[in-house]
Amino acid sequence: MSDQSIMPVDDIMEIFSLTKIGVLLFSFFCLAITVKFINAVGKQLNTRIPSRRLLIAQVITIISFLFYIIGGGYLFYGVINPPKELLLAVSGTLAVALGLSIKDLISSIVAGVILLFDRPFQVGDRISFSGSYGEITAIGLRAVRLVTLDDSVITIPNSKFITELVSSGNFGELNMMIEINFHVSLNCDLKMAQKILTETAATSRFVYLKKPISLVFNEVEFANSLAMQIRVKCYVIDVKFEKALQTDILVRGNEALIAAGIKRPVFPISNV
Repeated sequence: MSDQSIMPVDDIMEIFSLTKIGVLLFSFFCLAITVKFINAVGKQLNTRIPSRRLLIAQVITIISFLFYIIGGGYLFYGVINPPKELLLAVSGTLAVALGLSIKDLISSIVAGVILLFDRPFQVGDRISFSGSYGEITAIGLRAVRLVTLDDSVITIPNSKFITELVSSGNFGELNMMIEINFHVSLNCDLKMAQKILTETAATSRFVYLKKPISLVFNEVEFANSLAMQIRVKCYVIDVKFEKALQTDILVRGNEALIAAGIKRPVFPISNV
């Protein structure tokens, strides 16, 4: 190997001088502050335009990704300005070293880009994943943030979503189908029960009336006896009112069934 193919140490020190490293770190700090500002603007827009909050969240996620990936690369090359000889000399070694040391991080970043464009779910979706259910609040470079209905925050690496099953309830829409189960006696007036529960669902202030309300009857075993299960299937106007809709229909539906004399399943009394 000739001496010309080896870059002098002085040249390397000049490329990675303390001044350039300092400017680069400051630039990355400014980039992070800019992304946080964009996210803050997105939250303000969500508050002012709630009907478009899912669209706003998705746009903010894409912008954040572009800022981190394109902006980060531009800052590195713009500040450090490495020569082609250095890039060729270290690219192979650096690729192997990075692949071995931070392969999980790289796979999560690649998976994040795939999630962004393949879109199995979006920010604002209610999803079920590995026994957890909640709303996607952020899709980052490394992980997805899921907030459960009891307000717990779960951080899941992006790579997990590439190989495992994920179910999205609303898939980018504000409205989502909700099921509320009732159980009544087999010998009660089922048509009356159907009418009562349909009216109860239709008059809820949380129901989305542009989509149909349907009831499904099924004979099941309930508390060691046979009963008729009535599944009320309707759409909530906004996924954030999911539990509010369920509670409203359950409370008013039970009151209406009792007032109409609709018999509930008889629970067998066990001998002590």
